[in-house]
Amino acid sequence: MCGRVWWGGEVLSDEEELFSAVDALLEQAVRDPLPEPAERKRLREAAGLTQDQVAGALQTRREAVGNWEAGRTEPRPPKRAAYARLLEGLAARFPAPGAAGNTSTASAGPTATPAREAAAQTSAPHTAPAPHTAPAPHTAPAPAAAPRPAATSRPASTSRRPGAKTATPGKTTAAVAVDPRFAHGPLAVIDVGADRKVVAYCTGGLVLDVPAKSIPALVDWTLQEAKLGQPKLSGPGKDADPLLVLTESALERYGLPTTLTEEERLAGRLPEGHKVIKQLARAEWKLTKRGFGPWARIYRPAKGSERACVQLCIPSWHALDSRHWGTAAQLPPAELARVLGAYASRVMTPCGSTAVTGLELMTALHPPTRASAPHADGTRHSEHNPGSLGKDPVDPAPCEAPDGHPLLADLPRFHIRGPGEKLLEEAYDWARPMTDAECTLRHLVGIDVNMAFAAGANGLIVGLGAPTHVKAPVFDPKLPGSWLVDLSHVDLSRVKVGKDMWADLDAGLLPSPFTPKGERPDGPAWYATPTVAYAVELGYDVAPIEAYVRYDNGRYLDAWYQRLRDAYLATMADLGVDADLAPADFLAAMDGYQERDPQLAIVVSAIKATVKGGLGKLRERPRGEGWRPGESWRALARPTWRPDIRAAVISRTRINLHRKIVKHAAFTGQYPVAILSDCVVYAANGESPLDFLPYRDGKPLPGGFRLGVNPGLVKHEGTQTVLWGEGVREQFDAPDLNLARYIKDGTVTDADNGE
Repeated sequence: MCGRVWWGGEVLSDEEELFSAVDALLEQAVRDPLPEPAERKRLREAAGLTQDQVAGALQTRREAVGNWEAGRTEPRPPKRAAYARLLEGLAARFPAPGAAGNTSTASAGPTATPAREAAAQTSAPHTAPAPHTAPAPHTAPAPAAAPRPAATSRPASTSRRPGAKTATPGKTTAAVAVDPRFAHGPLAVIDVGADRKVVAYCTGGLVLDVPAKSIPALVDWTLQEAKLGQPKLSGPGKDADPLLVLTESALERYGLPTTLTEEERLAGRLPEGHKVIKQLARAEWKLTKRGFGPWARIYRPAKGSERACVQLCIPSWHALDSRHWGTAAQLPPAELARVLGAYASRVMTPCGSTAVTGLELMTALHPPTRASAPHADGTRHSEHNPGSLGKDPVDPAPCEAPDGHPLLADLPRFHIRGPGEKLLEEAYDWARPMTDAECTLRHLVGIDVNMAFAAGANGLIVGLGAPTHVKAPVFDPKLPGSWLVDLSHVDLSRVKVGKDMWADLDAGLLPSPFTPKGERPDGPAWYATPTVAYAVELGYDVAPIEAYVRYDNGRYLDAWYQRLRDAYLATMADLGVDADLAPADFLAAMDGYQERDPQLAIVVSAIKATVKGGLGKLRERPRGEGWRPGESWRALARPTWRPDIRAAVISRTRINLHRKIVKHAAFTGQYPVAILSDCVVYAANGESPLDFLPYRDGKPLPGGFRLGVNPGLVKHEGTQTVLWGEGVREQFDAPDLNLARYIKDGTVTDADNGE
């Protein structure tokens, strides 16, 4: 036992060994100094690293890294030395604003105008930088300097980014190598200043002079000199193409209209004869099938592994949908670069609407192919990437196909498929009249599940290939697919709520978990695996009549969920809403969080829209183009057109919510008044969720609702009075009006039509 100290015991090291241990600690403290916790977080985010990545490199848990960055704990040897080395390397690569030694890039590139960099600091990101930039706060703009001509032969200097604590100086070896191809970030906002000079506002406050005089020249400059782009998210994947955002002044400069005509807007593109399109054709650049529209992709066919492609985003052509991007399209160029750069660094470089980007993120994380092992002669070939959806589309099961699909071409023209023919897994839209007891309470309180559909995707096993039809199968909750089964015998008045634990409930006050409208099924119907599995969980036997199952399956959406979860949590933390807040503190932090930094609030909105839109794209419907029922449409050619995966996520999301409702009812005797998608309304005497959510010693009901920012936890959606609820139902003569639709601000503009 020599050499050890037992706390509270009698065995002690001798004096010499104690002094040696103390000396070792002193040496360690000198050798491995660590910056302040906030600076640790800044350095990690400046490099575009996640806590998971740092934890993996240091062979520790993500929670440990979070605690180090929050100052709750400190790393211990030997991890402390490795962590200090990482931070020192990051500090050398991303010096703190105002610190000495802010050097220019070593290689020649576009000129960064110092005065314009200073002016751009008014929007330099202080929370969500791209992997190669450091954050800075929202500050007042500096006076503009006289314009300077572009000089691409000189090094491009990086901008100063004030507002963060100085990093501890240390070793000069960088722990994380920044890809020099993308030294200036994933994107740039192209604008024309008052001096008529074209400039590119990049992430991190960097501003570059742009010498290009035409769109083809701008594309060449972007690919050859701008150093824009983003590294691939997965080993077999591809790097993100650089994104150029064109302001109205840039559109005028390059001969493009600032707005589209009504005809062009409906077509979604400029006419083929436009002069800019002719310029591109003469320069041997091509456009994708969607043409020169709000999100235009300009490319040349790839030569080997080398890609030549630039993405354009044109806000004044409504590229940034205000439902998801708020007022982003009206932001000044530097601030728009900050918003889009934050999104790009945490999600991915936008490549279309948030829905398109959400779908592309799935593919970026699980590319369809990979390089094979080398052959005897050293060559490789492309092969299927395990865990992906592959490169070829697969047909859905007939029950999974939406109306009008070619698989249903033989159905009579006006045939309406019922639940025994069609898989109908959708989110809740349910409400009921209030009871007399609920009418005696004062308030209606709405709670909303954070990132509900993302949480529904987490850990979900989905099919990767084509379905297999089986008759009279034995139900397997781990086998994804669609099952024809009769669940009308499931009685919510008595359900299983735990191992060998049953609860008696008032079934008339609960929605059925098996239908979107909450109605009890009256016969066989098609359900996704999570729905049938929940019937078994509630304590009832199931006997499927037939099924379409997918034996090739996996957790395809896990990486997608984790990427979006981390993006959401990091951005909410920057807005002052941390993941470890106590319930009351969380509610206080959520109050007005969007006003703390409206630009980052836009990023939060876009992340949420990426989740919902990406899942919606899995069952994209026809978009005009002369389509007729029974004919194919463009989306069907994608391997990511997978209505079965969408149905499984929605099924699991709805079941997750119902499970919490049942747990809450069994424990408290309280039942929901209305449910809309992921929002649930309860009657309560107080105005806060804490007035009806059960917490014991600060701990929530196991399996029930829990307040917090993490996906799957709930937040306060809104509170209205019971009199308001009864009043609007009486006003519109709708006793089942879904109050969850209006609980946020209480405004009811028209009778509820279910849309």
